[in-house]
Amino acid sequence: MRRSAAALASAAVLAGCTVQTGEDGGSPVRIDLPDREPSASASTGGKPSDDAKPSASPSSPAPPKVLWSRGDTGRDVRELQARLRQVAWLFDGPTGTYDDLTERAVKGFQGKRGLPRTGKTDTVTWKRLLGMTTEPGKWDLYLMGGQPAAEPDPRCLTGRVLCIDKTSRTLRWMIDGRTLTTVSVRFGSQYTPTREGVFQVYWKSRHHHSTLYDSPMPYAMFFSGGQAVHYSSDFAARGYAGASHGCVNVRDEGAIAELFEQVRNGDKVVVSW
Repeated sequence: MRRSAAALASAAVLAGCTVQTGEDGGSPVRIDLPDREPSASASTGGKPSDDAKPSASPSSPAPPKVLWSRGDTGRDVRELQARLRQVAWLFDGPTGTYDDLTERAVKGFQGKRGLPRTGKTDTVTWKRLLGMTTEPGKWDLYLMGGQPAAEPDPRCLTGRVLCIDKTSRTLRWMIDGRTLTTVSVRFGSQYTPTREGVFQVYWKSRHHHSTLYDSPMPYAMFFSGGQAVHYSSDFAARGYAGASHGCVNVRDEGAIAELFEQVRNGDKVVVSW
């Protein structure tokens, strides 16, 4: 039995398409219809929905910020070096210059703690070092000298003067109020203190050797009994970790050699706090 055109059309709609009878009443014509449930692209104007987008891959974390590296100078570098000394990665005293020794010390510290061995002090390295050390004091920062000089004592402002300040641990060579040379100096301990006051250079001895302490005192310029300004190899090697027997030690041999040539017997010496 032949099915009616209406029945065929009804069945076609259920199957997802419609059927129309040809103009001549002949065979039915099939016309496709869209699915009943709209696709993602159809409901969003041809664009995939957010759910259909692939998830973005996570970006790599930014490298830590570099704070100091080779060639940098200043007080912060001194603190870095002082803290590296505390954990025995640096043995020379702070210089304030990020040199090859500092770079090697930072690399060693980083490698020991599983950090990238860049030799540059970044925020991660610095935080780790801060957690393992204590705040360095002034003379930890200037263990080997290099500290700024204090204002000269008023008694130093006239004439030819070795102006020695025990607070800033410096010596200025001054003529008529003008500073020609400044060097770091070291003094006697509490048991053998360097005397304070106004004196005069009364004797110079280029190759002096102390018979009392059996130690060399090159470029000695005596100003008060056995106390003199002179070069000290111990000060050059250990810095402020040591002390003199009352003399004023200079660690810069070149500077004290030049000073020895300029200073005369009779020049004033002022030692003050």
